[in-house]
Amino acid sequence: MEGSSEIVTVFQYLHHVDKDVTLAVNSCWTEITDQMWQVFSAVKMWYILYVAVIVFMFIRLGWKRALVSIGCCVLFVVACDQFANIIKDAVCRLRPLHDAEMIARGLHVLEPADNHIYGFFSAHAANTMGFAICSLLCFRTDKTRSYRAYGIAIIIWALLVGVSRVFVGKHFVGDVLAGWLVGLILGAAFGLLCKYLCNVFKLS
Repeated sequence: MEGSSEIVTVFQYLHHVDKDVTLAVNSCWTEITDQMWQVFSAVKMWYILYVAVIVFMFIRLGWKRALVSIGCCVLFVVACDQFANIIKDAVCRLRPLHDAEMIARGLHVLEPADNHIYGFFSAHAANTMGFAICSLLCFRTDKTRSYRAYGIAIIIWALLVGVSRVFVGKHFVGDVLAGWLVGLILGAAFGLLCKYLCNVFKLS
């Protein structure tokens, strides 16, 4: 029983630290940065990016590898979303803008509250980071290029999307860090699956 009590105490301590860090990050805002973070946080704003990546896959990889790559990216998003929903319902950690203490301490909120009250872990952070990693590995089935520039750009984009969720008040820093980790693992798994399928079926 003592061990369980100590574990609970550690998690409570980490939760309090996460609240303090989140408020410190969330408080660094101006009208200009508010607009920027709202853009990065909005899912629909990035549909054009996903379309551009798909088109780029067809151009660089050929239609066979492009279809496999797109399929693996789609499977990743489905798996990541479902996993995020399961964890959110199991952990039941309130989002900052639904946390009375965070609001009382001056949380800066840029997006309205909705029915999705639980936030651990951030599906936004997981999906964008996982998509970045998965798509990069898919592109690297093309051995003629390194795609280093694409990798740097898409990972920076994923990091900014994750950070934006803290600034708009939807997630704690810990939610985002956990989301990035989940996205990294699942994105790598589905990216490697793409490589495996391309090698097995000798797609070109």
